[in-house]
Amino acid sequence: MRTLSDIKQALRDKYAWPGGYPLYLICADGEALSIDSARANWREICSAHMRNGDKQWQIVGIAINYEDPDLYCAHSGARIESAYAEEDAA
Repeated sequence: MRTLSDIKQALRDKYAWPGGYPLYLICADGEALSIDSARANWREICSAHMRNGDKQWQIVGIAINYEDPDLYCAHSGARIESAYAEEDAA
């Protein structure tokens, strides 16, 4: 399990350093959560973490989306950027 400090650090920047790879969070229910959704719902994340509460807000991992072009945030439905599967702008 990640600490709230680890989660807070990931929320400060949407990208891993070094490398600039796009980050997302993994919840206890197995769903992906975007950094933007986590920022907007910080209170729910803290509450779930401290009280072993709602699994949709319990963060169990922080990951990089390397190549999944079809990864979407379970909360907002927004697409989570990938490092290598982005289409080139023409």
